Amino acid sequence: MFSAIRNKLFIPILLIFLINTFGTIGYMVVEGWNFMDSLFMTVTTLTTVGYGEVHDLTPAGEVFTIVLLTLGVGTILYLLSALAKIVLEGELTQIIGRSRLERKIKELKNHYIVCGYGRMGKTVVKELASKGKDIIAIEKEPVDTADKEDLVIIEGDATRDDVLIKAGIERAYGLISVLATDAENLYVVLSARGLNPDLLIYTRAGDESSEKKILRAGADRVVSPYHAGGMRIANMILKPAVVDFIEYATTAGNLEIQLEEVEILPGSVLSGKTLEATGIGKDLGIIIAAVKKPDGTMHFNPTSRTVIESGDTLIALGEISKLKTLEVMSGG
Repeated sequence: MFSAIRNKLFIPILLIFLINTFGTIGYMVVEGWNFMDSLFMTVTTLTTVGYGEVHDLTPAGEVFTIVLLTLGVGTILYLLSALAKIVLEGELTQIIGRSRLERKIKELKNHYIVCGYGRMGKTVVKELASKGKDIIAIEKEPVDTADKEDLVIIEGDATRDDVLIKAGIERAYGLISVLATDAENLYVVLSARGLNPDLLIYTRAGDESSEKKILRAGADRVVSPYHAGGMRIANMILKPAVVDFIEYATTAGNLEIQLEEVEILPGSVLSGKTLEATGIGKDLGIIIAAVKKPDGTMHFNPTSRTVIESGDTLIALGEISKLKTLEVMSGG
C-alpha cells in the first residue's frame, strides 16, 4: 500500500524538485542573484504568495518568471490532484487502519486464531468473544468489518506460514481451523504445529477418514460437523429434554444458569479440600457435575468427600454470578 502511494507521488514531487532547481539556477544566471535570493524568488513565485520580487527584474528576468510560473503552477496542481485522489480513494484511510491493525496484533498475547470466517467460523468467534477472549480471524475473502470494530480480521490464506506469523501464532494460546476442505485444515494444522509446538489446535473434518490423519498432523481435537449434527438430531428425537437442558446451560448470553469449566490453579483456597469443605454446593448452590484430572481422566458425579487438587478442572453448573465467585476462589 505504501509503495503504491509512493509511486503515485514520485513523479509530481520529482517535477517540483526539478522546477525549483531550474528556477533557482535560472535566476542566478539571468539576474546574477545569489543562491538564497534565487531560491526564495523561485519558491514565492511557484506558491504565488505575492511577497514581491527580491530585486527588480530585468526584461529577461520577467520572461523567465512567466515561464517558471507556467510550468510551476501546473506541476503544483498536478501534485495536489494526486494527493486528493489518494484521499478520495481511501488509500490513506486504509494505511492508517492497517497500521492500527498491525499494532493491535503485536499487543495480543495468549489469544485465539480462527482460520476461516464462514458460517462455522463466525459461530466460533461469537462464542469466544462472549467469554471475553482475544481473537484474530483469518479469511481469504474480503469481509465487511463495518459492524465488527472490535474484531481483528486478517485477509489472507491461513495455509501460508507468513499469514499465521502475522496473526501472532508464536504468542497465541489456541488455533481453530474451520476451512472448507480437509486438505486445507490439515495443512493449517501442520504449519501451526511447526510454528508453535505448545499451541492448542482444534479443527473440523468433513470426512471421518481424515480425522486420524489430522490428529497425526498435530491437532488436539478434531470435530466432524456432520457426525455431530447427526447425533444432535437423533438426540433431539430420543432425548429432547436432555438436549434442551444442555443448550439452555451452554448458550452464551443466558443470564440464569451456565455450565462452565473452572480450573483450580496453584495456591487456590480450594486446593486440598473436599467438595463439602469448600462450600461450593452449600454456600454457592453450584452443582459439580464432574472433575477432570490433569492426566485427562474424568470423574463424574463426585461425592462430597472428593478432594480437589491443584490442576483439576471442575465442570460446574450454576448461576453466572456464583460461577464468577467460584472462578475467584479457584485462583483465576
